[in-house]
Amino acid sequence: MALFNKKDGVIISLAIVVASMTFNACSPAKDARNITALRHLDTAAGNPIIKNKYTADPAALVYKDKVYLYTGHDVALPEKNFYEMHEWLCYSSQDMVHWTEHPSPLNVKDFKWAKDDAWASQVIERDGKFYWYVAIEHATMPGKAIGVAIADNPMGPFKDARGSALITNNMTTDIKIGWDDIDPSVIIDTDGQAYLFWGNSACYYAKLKPNMTELDGPIIKINGLPNFTEAPWIHKHGDWYYLSYAYQFPEKLAYAMSKNINGPWEFKGLFNELAGNSNTNHQAIIEFKDKSYIIYHNGAIPPNGGSFRRSVCIDYLYYNDDGSIKKVVMTTEGVKEAK
Repeated sequence: MALFNKKDGVIISLAIVVASMTFNACSPAKDARNITALRHLDTAAGNPIIKNKYTADPAALVYKDKVYLYTGHDVALPEKNFYEMHEWLCYSSQDMVHWTEHPSPLNVKDFKWAKDDAWASQVIERDGKFYWYVAIEHATMPGKAIGVAIADNPMGPFKDARGSALITNNMTTDIKIGWDDIDPSVIIDTDGQAYLFWGNSACYYAKLKPNMTELDGPIIKINGLPNFTEAPWIHKHGDWYYLSYAYQFPEKLAYAMSKNINGPWEFKGLFNELAGNSNTNHQAIIEFKDKSYIIYHNGAIPPNGGSFRRSVCIDYLYYNDDGSIKKVVMTTEGVKEAK
């Protein structure tokens, strides 16, 4: 999620035309938790994978032979050129192609201390509990904040785990903006230590206590990430840790590698270009059934898709023999069924 003063239009590159779609999500949705029936989506037609709603800022969790996809929900009307997001959405799949839409498991209203703006998030499992880290606008303190919700299963419903924000804007004072505390990404390392990464204009990280709802040490600013804009995503593949992020604005994706989650990080360059018709570029990277995937958003759904009405896509991610990431090829075909 980006917040800039640039209003010079969206980037029309790598645009994807998706035809013959029924689309009715241009107006704010009612609380989706009132939905009692699950919706099985026909996503076999390729990217974007969700065509009945605008979805953005994807995160994904692999749990018990399923992938759970969590997204923001863009509901800005066509004439509104800014983000409008009030809830998060949840989908699941056993093969990365056929997705089931579940009732919305979390809404900004579930955080009594929050004002609005259901921005980027990530869910992780620990000891049978599921923790959802979200970026939202604080109601009584200036700026964005990071909250954490908890549930007994990956589909929720989730509830506020603390009754207060985990990260607030006054905890990171070196960047003089109100939105540097957004885009949380979380990982549990092989030794059991959990870490939270986040940031806009600067990338921060901190250890989490085993309860996953409190910091366990100081907030550290990560240096050596050229043109860091936002959207850090932390993951491990083989012996390497990867810290990917949105680069410049309009956003491409870049990454750094390290043998230690605490760094030092070696910048490796770009691995994804501008996503079609969207100023922002927000990624999730997972491994599922022996294949690696990148999940991202673009603004491809006509007639009103764009930077503030985005859509989630999935393509394959490949590594070189030395562990570096190959350039992503964004496609309309998407991925095949994972067996």
